[in-house]
Amino acid sequence: MAKNLVLWLIIAFVLLAVFQNFDMAPTVEEVSYSRFVQQVEQDQVRSVTYQGLTIQGERRDGSTFTTVRPPYVDDSELIDQMIEHNVNVESKQPEQQSIWTQLLVAAFPILIILAVFMFFMRQMQGGSGGGKGPMSFGKSKAKMLGEDQIKTTFADVAGVEEAKEDVQELVEFLRDPGKYQRLGGKIPRGVLMVGPPGTGKTLLAKAIAGEAKVPFFSISGSDFVEMFVGVGASRVRDMFDQAKKQAPCIIFIDELDAVGRSRGVGIGGGNDEREQTLNQLLVEMDGFEVNDGVIVIAATNRPDVLDPALLRPGRFDRQVVVGLPDIRGREQILRVHMRKVPVADDVEAAVIARGTPGFSGADLANLVNEAALFSARLNKRVVTMEEFDRAKDKIMMGAERKSMVMSEKEKINTAYHESGHAIIGRLVPEHDPVYKVSIIPRGRALGVTMYLPEEDRYSISKRQLESQICSLYGGRIAEEMTNGRDGVTTGASNDIERATQLARNMVTKWGLSDLGAQQFEEENQGYLGNQSQMVQVSPDTAQAVDNEIKKILDRCYKTAFDLLEEHRDKLEAMKDALMEYETIDADQIDDIMNGRKPRPPRGWNSSDHTGAGGGEAPAADEGADTQKEPADAKSGDGDLDRDGQTEQ
Repeated sequence: MAKNLVLWLIIAFVLLAVFQNFDMAPTVEEVSYSRFVQQVEQDQVRSVTYQGLTIQGERRDGSTFTTVRPPYVDDSELIDQMIEHNVNVESKQPEQQSIWTQLLVAAFPILIILAVFMFFMRQMQGGSGGGKGPMSFGKSKAKMLGEDQIKTTFADVAGVEEAKEDVQELVEFLRDPGKYQRLGGKIPRGVLMVGPPGTGKTLLAKAIAGEAKVPFFSISGSDFVEMFVGVGASRVRDMFDQAKKQAPCIIFIDELDAVGRSRGVGIGGGNDEREQTLNQLLVEMDGFEVNDGVIVIAATNRPDVLDPALLRPGRFDRQVVVGLPDIRGREQILRVHMRKVPVADDVEAAVIARGTPGFSGADLANLVNEAALFSARLNKRVVTMEEFDRAKDKIMMGAERKSMVMSEKEKINTAYHESGHAIIGRLVPEHDPVYKVSIIPRGRALGVTMYLPEEDRYSISKRQLESQICSLYGGRIAEEMTNGRDGVTTGASNDIERATQLARNMVTKWGLSDLGAQQFEEENQGYLGNQSQMVQVSPDTAQAVDNEIKKILDRCYKTAFDLLEEHRDKLEAMKDALMEYETIDADQIDDIMNGRKPRPPRGWNSSDHTGAGGGEAPAADEGADTQKEPADAKSGDGDLDRDGQTEQ
């Protein structure tokens, strides 16, 4: 930038020197030489001034004129004639430019050409180090942050204590490498951080650099590969060359799977450019040359597709799993984010952490932000527990659609449907407790039944799976009991889809059926993600699988039907409570299940709940769900669903 400024200042100085030499005098009348002679003979001229070949004159009427004497013409007789006609004749020495001005004027076109040439050359080379020009393809796009620019430390990273312990050695080595070198120890050349999206892999890498106080190079895996062959490998070489000059330092490669995918596999076969880039990365990390003091940290959520050569010792020696936080980790993460928000005294991070199973660090940060936004809309000075509850419901169940008009019949049918889910969920064994039931449309669902586990769960039993299937059928059975078989709506389509998928997985993948512990279905990595397909089995075995799935579904359907028929009074009571309050929580559900009249929900105001009756409601068609589904469940076909039954 400074060089460009100097160049433009030189050009401005040259232009100023040139324009100062131009005569900016006002324009006068130009006459021909013969006309000038006639005016002299007619006594119209008062005075003239000779300046080289130029003659400037003034007439007796006060007007001025100028003319040019023809060269090589002797006008001595004209001089005599002007004297006879009383014309005052003067002469001036012609102005001459200095030698420097003449040189500048002569060199001006050359300077302009040189300036244009230099401008285009710098643009082709990427400007002043921006690396964006067409001649900078082989330059690394890694952004370097100095040791004073990184303010993130381990105090800003919570919920991943095991991962922090794994990388603590890196910080100690970068601070005091002699401690390890005296004993012959070598620090890992590379650390691969593996975990779901949003768990804090990038944040942890920045914390390592912030704690160690060393330069930090950051780049994405997709920044290496371009359409031109050899560019990616050149960028890898340039990045490591820059890193060696700043050693000790850290190189962080985000989304490593974009460049480190296994060679020769994948959709459409291998890619020569990507494979060349990967080969160069392998050589730089552990090749003939030694990269002392350069530590490579990479992050990915797809370690299964990485090339085995990347994962061998000597390259990515250590794999650090950055998983979803447990309840204590979620509490710590919430406290970190709450430091930036003024919270009320009634806000308890432990309570919020218990109600957010399966949330990543990014989800929890979004939760705190949504709560702050809710509080700002109400012009509050602090964020209360009520805003945190509303933010949690919005993230887990979707935003409320209070403007959606539902007819009274549609609203009653939705209340029955959600009540069926909730009651079956309370009655079947080992089912997660019902947290909240609502008939306010949220997202693309007409109603929501939400469950929350009492503790973090890492596996699920056969009894729990069958209980889930029973609760999924609860809404369909409630409609059948109240409207008859011919009055059942299409709103349970997503419930049926999820129940069928659970039963199929029990039989074909998990070995939780009478067919035994045998796999009948496998996952294949397809174009749009993992896709299941049957393994090679005989027609009789395939028929047996279908029969077993149907047997599980029929058994669960009958169990749920018998339970709901036995507690029909509770179905009616919960329907009435939903029609009155629109949303009920665990306290009201406890009252109903114990045969008591449900108390009003916390913060309930009858003036704020005028109902959604009146008008025509949109058809409750087959539908999509809004909840975080089990890994093997599939989403619906895109229309409105009767409910958005949520289960973590």
